[in-house]
Amino acid sequence: MLKACRALKNRNPNATKRLLSRTSTASARPPRVAHARHIFYFTTAVVGAGTLWDISQNPIHNEAYASAELTRAKGPTAVTNGDFVKDGALHTLVWGSNRAHTLSSDRDVPESIRTPAVADWLEGVALRDLVLHEKHAACIDAKGDVYQWGDGYFGTIDAAAHPSSSGKPSLTLRGKNIVALQATSDRIFALSASGRLYVLSSQSSLQKLEAGSPTPSSTPWWGTGWMWGEEEDVDFAEVTPHEKLSWGEKFVSISAGTNHLLALTSSGRTFAHAIDMKANTFGQLGFRKFDVPDRSLPPGHPHLHHARVSIELTPKSISDPYANTSSSRRQTSQVVSDAQPDFDDSHIRFSDKLFEVPALKGVKVETIATGSRSSFAKTSDGRVLGWGANQFGQIGLGGNITLEAITVPTEVILWRSTPQTMRTTCLDVYAGGDLTFFKVERTDGSALPYIDVLACGNGQYGGLGNAQYSNGQGTPVRTKNVSGLLEYSEKTNGMQPIYPHDVSVSPTGHVLLTLDTLARSGPGSGGRDLLVWGANQEYQLGNGKRGSFAAPQALHAPDGQRVMLTERKAEVKDMCGKIWKSAMVEQRAVAGWGNSVVYWRICG
Repeated sequence: MLKACRALKNRNPNATKRLLSRTSTASARPPRVAHARHIFYFTTAVVGAGTLWDISQNPIHNEAYASAELTRAKGPTAVTNGDFVKDGALHTLVWGSNRAHTLSSDRDVPESIRTPAVADWLEGVALRDLVLHEKHAACIDAKGDVYQWGDGYFGTIDAAAHPSSSGKPSLTLRGKNIVALQATSDRIFALSASGRLYVLSSQSSLQKLEAGSPTPSSTPWWGTGWMWGEEEDVDFAEVTPHEKLSWGEKFVSISAGTNHLLALTSSGRTFAHAIDMKANTFGQLGFRKFDVPDRSLPPGHPHLHHARVSIELTPKSISDPYANTSSSRRQTSQVVSDAQPDFDDSHIRFSDKLFEVPALKGVKVETIATGSRSSFAKTSDGRVLGWGANQFGQIGLGGNITLEAITVPTEVILWRSTPQTMRTTCLDVYAGGDLTFFKVERTDGSALPYIDVLACGNGQYGGLGNAQYSNGQGTPVRTKNVSGLLEYSEKTNGMQPIYPHDVSVSPTGHVLLTLDTLARSGPGSGGRDLLVWGANQEYQLGNGKRGSFAAPQALHAPDGQRVMLTERKAEVKDMCGKIWKSAMVEQRAVAGWGNSVVYWRICG
């Protein structure tokens, strides 16, 4: 009916005006009443016929949802519902919660974006990495510079009192050739291509250098940047390894939880870093004792940069093993936490070292992952070790292990309920919040191998993907719709397994999984399928509804088309809008805090 009305209006813009004029004067000129009635009946017939034709051509189902209308004038930070599939431009898609303005800093954009929409402020931009936290976000542009934004970064902005505060992404760390980021509630960790690890605050007010203080690049701790004109106006620090690295060895990967961080070197060594005094509450560091700089010394002290203080962080399960017992039967703990000095662990310089995990010395690790309070390491031979919080079974040690904390790296058994002739190899591990996923390959040597995605942990909102809502799963279970998939290969003229390309796990309980239906497909492939499931209170699954899903489902665009992630060569812009160069880029999905983003990432 709306289409018919628009069509009639477009054909004769003054028809409606003339119709209202004639009907309003009908009582003054009785001889024309019949003529006006004829016009009214004719118009009604035309509109009715158009409505019937439109319904027959475009049926509306009862379960259809009303998508939020976001189309507006394009601006530097706007979000629009545009045709992001066919126009060929590099579009970033966003949906979910925008309360902290991490998806768009435009104050006109609603707090909840129900379906995938285009973020115009990232049009034509490809990034090296993107991280989303609850109230702030950060990214690395094509040049390797770090940008930060969000209400948590800028603080509360009163648009009326400060009209110049647009909340646009702000350049913070430059000239370091950053390749990877990790975010916590109060810090951003940045890994450079040369293997250096930097940390800076997530709040702009804490990044300002005090008057008269030396810039980070001109102090002995951070190097001699003053010699090369690399003075900085943003405060940051470098985190260095406590143990000496071998010649040519460098850090190549980082992963951060809520209070701790893991780092992996090119030689397969695993290091851990304490972000604050809660870093080892559940034994997620893998060690208890370490040292931090002694900040009690006054400025100008000759040993200011060398004095250190030892700290021992004892897990709660050891310091107070009866914490969860009833008060009537509770015993007084014999082991208590040692009294610790009064440290300001909110400062980025609270801890400046990475310490190698003692139990993993001599173990070559290929992949690291962290949940909110847990840690995982996948070895080169396809085994997985886990340690840290296990309250929801997120370590995956089985239903018989009821310990709430695993303080020593322990192997995760992934071949339960399989024949003895079946060989299981872990290909990758993903973690986020209290959920853990394992991508495993199973083969018995006589048939095609197949790929399973196993999940464990807190599936209260369906995050396990096994069509059940369970808040505790200690034995890894198969995720439906993405496990054991096969497809026909035109190259080999036979069947082949479908591998998951990437899994992004949100700390708030929803999951985005990309199937690798592009690399092994023949000509005419549309791209990689994107499947979503889990928590959906903030529309983070992109279907326009708030009901959670307990099994993976394909994501569809507002026009009904299935969202497919592709890769191609394109001209890439940096965050300043300038053309960087032409490069291979691919679409990558990120699950944030109650929201989701699909952005273009520079390959390699």
